[in-house]
Amino acid sequence: MRIRGTTAAEIAGSVRDQVASGELAPRAVLPPVRALAAELGVNRNTVALAYRRLVEAGVAETRGRGGTVIAAVPRLAREGVGAGGDWVDLASGNPDPELLPDILAAAARGGRYRQPLYGVPAVDAGLAEWASADFAEDIEQPFRTLVAHGAVDATERLLNAHLTRGDTVAIEDPCFLASIGTLRLNGYRSAPVQVDAAGMRPDALRAALEDGARAVVCTPRAHNPTGASLTEERVADIRAVLADHPQVLVIEDDHFSAVSARPYHRITPPATARWALVRSVSKFLGPDLRLALVAADAETTVRLEARLSAGTTWVSLLLQHIARELLLDPGVHELHERAREAYAHRSGLLVDRLHAHGIEVPYRPDGLNVWVELDVDGRSAVEALAQRGWAVRPGHLFVRDPSTHQGAIRVTSSTISEPQAEAFAAELAAVVAELRTTGS
Repeated sequence: MRIRGTTAAEIAGSVRDQVASGELAPRAVLPPVRALAAELGVNRNTVALAYRRLVEAGVAETRGRGGTVIAAVPRLAREGVGAGGDWVDLASGNPDPELLPDILAAAARGGRYRQPLYGVPAVDAGLAEWASADFAEDIEQPFRTLVAHGAVDATERLLNAHLTRGDTVAIEDPCFLASIGTLRLNGYRSAPVQVDAAGMRPDALRAALEDGARAVVCTPRAHNPTGASLTEERVADIRAVLADHPQVLVIEDDHFSAVSARPYHRITPPATARWALVRSVSKFLGPDLRLALVAADAETTVRLEARLSAGTTWVSLLLQHIARELLLDPGVHELHERAREAYAHRSGLLVDRLHAHGIEVPYRPDGLNVWVELDVDGRSAVEALAQRGWAVRPGHLFVRDPSTHQGAIRVTSSTISEPQAEAFAAELAAVVAELRTTGS
C-alpha cells in the first residue's frame, strides 16, 4: 500500500484509486492517522479529514480501536428464506399462496392492453384514482400519490431524497430485515427504538430524535417481526413526540393494510413538513407485483417523482394495470376478508398452543409472524428445532444489538395448521426444557 498526497482530497483520491484497482481489498486496514501523517509530511488533521471523506463516501468505515478499514458490501439477512427439504417451514415470512389472487387472470381484464411508450404518465390513472380515495380516508393533509417498486424501494428513495450518508434514522427494534439492509447499504446510522405490544415506545423515540435522528421509519400495524400494532393511545403519545420535531422526515410503512386485523392509526402530526405513507401490495396481491402506493407531501412527492422519472424508470404500467384490476375486483375484496380472518386465526392458534405448553406471548399479534421471547439462547433453540424438523428465524437477525434479544425467535404463522401448531409448541417446550438443563 502506497498512499500519496499532501491535501485531504489527494489522500482520499489516492486511496480510492487503489480500491478501484484492487490494490486495497475490502476490510484492508488503513494506516493510523498519526503514522500516515508522519509518512506524508502533513498535519494529522489533513489525514483525519481524508479518512472522514472516505467514510462519508462509503469507501471506508471506522471500527473504533480497530482503526479505519476499506468497506465491504455488507452481508445482509433477507426475508423469504425458507427451509427447503423435509423441514416444516415456519421461517420464510411469506403470505399463504392460497390467499393470493390470480395475477394472470387479472392481466387479461380491463380491455386490450396497449404497450406504453416513453413519455407516458408514470402512474396508471385508474390506480391513482383508487389509491387517492384509499389514502384520503386516513390522511387529512393535502397529498399526491405515486407508485414505487415496492415498500423497500419507496423507503430507500424517500430517505435518499432527504438525507445524506451518515445521517441517523430512527427505526424499530427489533426491525424489518429489509429496513436494516437499506440503512447499512446507504450509509445511514440507525437509532433503534424499542418496540413493545403497542408498537414504538415514545420515550425511546424521543431519545433518538433528541440525539439527532433526521428520519423515522415506523410500521403502524402488523409489525415484522413482532406482530405488534400501534394503539390509539400510543399513537397520541408518538404524535406528541413528533410534533416537537417538525423537521424530521416521517415514513409510515403500512405494508399489511388490506388484510390487517387492526385499524390504521396515523402517527404523522399536522406540524410535520416532510412525510410519506407507503402501502405495498405484496402481502395481499403477491410479492412478485413489486409495487407500492405512496402518498406524500408536495415537496417529498416532487423529490420522489424525480427519482421515479416517467422517461426511464417508471414502475411497469402492466403491473399497475394488474394491480388496478385486482383492487377493483369484489372477488379479491372477499379474498382479503378471508385472508384477514385466516391470518388472525392462525397466529392466535399458535399463541394459544404455546400458552398451553408454558410459553407466553403477551399479546395477540397481527400479520404473518409471531415473536417469541425465550429464557434460553435463541440461536441454540433454532438449531435444536432444526434437528427436530422445524425451521424458524433467530431473533438476533432483526436487531442491531443481538444481546438485547438473545432468546427471541420469529415464527411464521401464515400457513400453520392446528396439528402443526400443537406439534410445534410441544417441540419448542421440549427444546426450551433441554436448553435450561444444559444452561444454553
